[in-house]
Amino acid sequence: MSAVIPATSNSIAGLHALWAKTLGAPQIRVAVLDGSVEQSHSSLVGAKLTQLDDLVPHSSEQGSAAQHGTQVTSIIFGQHHQSVQGIAPQCQGLLIPIFTDGKGDAIAPCSQLDLARAILLAANHGAHVINISGGQLTPSGEADPLLTNAVRHCMEHNILIVAAAGNEGCDCLHIPGALPSVLAVGAMNAAGIPLDFSNWGEQYQTQGVLALGENIPGAVPGGGITTSSGTSYATAIVSGIAALLLSLQVQRGQTPNPQAVRAAILESVIACEEQPAPDCRRLLAGRLNVTGAMSIILQQGEVMNEKVEVATVQPAPIEEVNPPPPAQQQVPAVQAATYSAPSSEVIPQAAQIQPSSPQLPTQVNPSTIQPADCGCSGGASAQLVYALGQLGYDFGTEARRDSIQQHMGEGANPQDPRQLLAYLEENPWDTAAITWTLSLDATPIYAILPQGAYAEQGFERLRQFLTEQLTEGVERVSIPGVIMGKVMLMSGQTVPVILPTLRCMYSWTTSALMDAICGSSTNESAAQGVENFLERIYYELRNLGITPQERAINYSATNALSVEQIFESAIREEMDLDTIEVERSPLCRPDSECWDVKLTFFNPRRVFEQARKVYRFTVDVSDLCPVSVGRVRSWFVR
Repeated sequence: MSAVIPATSNSIAGLHALWAKTLGAPQIRVAVLDGSVEQSHSSLVGAKLTQLDDLVPHSSEQGSAAQHGTQVTSIIFGQHHQSVQGIAPQCQGLLIPIFTDGKGDAIAPCSQLDLARAILLAANHGAHVINISGGQLTPSGEADPLLTNAVRHCMEHNILIVAAAGNEGCDCLHIPGALPSVLAVGAMNAAGIPLDFSNWGEQYQTQGVLALGENIPGAVPGGGITTSSGTSYATAIVSGIAALLLSLQVQRGQTPNPQAVRAAILESVIACEEQPAPDCRRLLAGRLNVTGAMSIILQQGEVMNEKVEVATVQPAPIEEVNPPPPAQQQVPAVQAATYSAPSSEVIPQAAQIQPSSPQLPTQVNPSTIQPADCGCSGGASAQLVYALGQLGYDFGTEARRDSIQQHMGEGANPQDPRQLLAYLEENPWDTAAITWTLSLDATPIYAILPQGAYAEQGFERLRQFLTEQLTEGVERVSIPGVIMGKVMLMSGQTVPVILPTLRCMYSWTTSALMDAICGSSTNESAAQGVENFLERIYYELRNLGITPQERAINYSATNALSVEQIFESAIREEMDLDTIEVERSPLCRPDSECWDVKLTFFNPRRVFEQARKVYRFTVDVSDLCPVSVGRVRSWFVR
């Protein structure tokens, strides 16, 4: 006789009432950033799932990453006529694998860099909600700027990220759950008591919610079902509820508003005052209240329907996020947190997931973001990119490296760029046999592959850049182009491939750029201001060069003449740079995409007496090579 797997919906108060109104609108997209998914599982047959391209090596279809990914996906999208009833079965799912199999039953971590890529990929494919059932334990709650930028991009574009609070059972934070605008999720049992392994922390008190995370049924590869516990599965439940609330907005003729749904979930929580707990801190902001959140959304809809009769409703302003701190030298990563729990009961054909021990790591691996289970266990157009970084190279395989070494001669070292460049000068045809890379702080973010009629000139330009880095101290290069495909490096890391355009591939040192911009100008303060602006872009605002905003800000660093004019004007008024922002330009030419780079200055000696001054210049990013449009504009603001 088969074991009986309880339905999750029986333990989530208010869910059936929400289901009575909607099972999900197909235009609402939930991206699942996790392991690979067995879409042929009976619970997922009929679900509206689309697998997007990923940057991780393919894992076993029966491995730990696939088990985790399939479980999480089925909790959200499981069809109601099958064995696993998902929370939002009629919504659309975007599947982006970020986790792979590790040693034994472990799940290999995902770098924060790859997580940032996956978030932007989901955003570019129209995701309303992004589910991340994982995270990296962090003492500070701060992430690498690349990940911080990706999360900020989602907030600015009204996309909700739901992420696990983690399973170490401590007063500690996980990335990305602790980042501003993310909705963090902890785990509780059916009685509303926080589970022992669920993390808590000060940041979670304002942006975290507890959801059911004990004995959650889910699909596993091979056709079976299992029950598991962990913040991974609580996160999936909250993502599903958010999708239903968005569907409710669509049903009532409203524009989906993920940030309003996030606010409704947090405003309606059942706090410690309403339902006491031994340690109120462990409740985060409070327990998930489906009925309360649904009531808020319905009330907002009624108010909006009344207002729309007399006026156009203006969207609520999105709160700005403080710029991220300077990056660490090593890009960290995200992993699946694990803890020991009662073994899962599995219906035949489902692989048994082995538990691991609950243990707070004494040392956090700075290169891993992992899924946050309990341990029991479409095609888009070519993506434009305008990226800044340092040039490097890779051989892809040991065989390719050894082959080039043999051709270089006995005792030669192809890892020495000077020796390699000397060899390529004599044998330029082998330039294409090397994987050229663009790196940030020694971490490769792209491979560069010139193609077409001018590929030879492209490879020549790359050799020139590498030579200039060695002999002239070149600090940055710009690589414009389109992302097409991916390639694996010798380290096992997979990076996207840029097909570059020669037209705006530049290399420079900051000092040489300053000489070109300022010339013989005697205004040392203006020159220092421009240099500080460039340094903030290189470090504080460093990015992947994918979104229009990122391409605009990167271009402003390579074409900084407008910036020099701004600083000369600001210095005359004794003002210092405060913020650097990028906003969509209200004016643009037909068939173009224009963004304004906005620099705000203040007078530190007259903060309360003198208004701040904004300078703004426009960049058109519709072409492979961005271009400045119009003149610099300025005005005072209070």
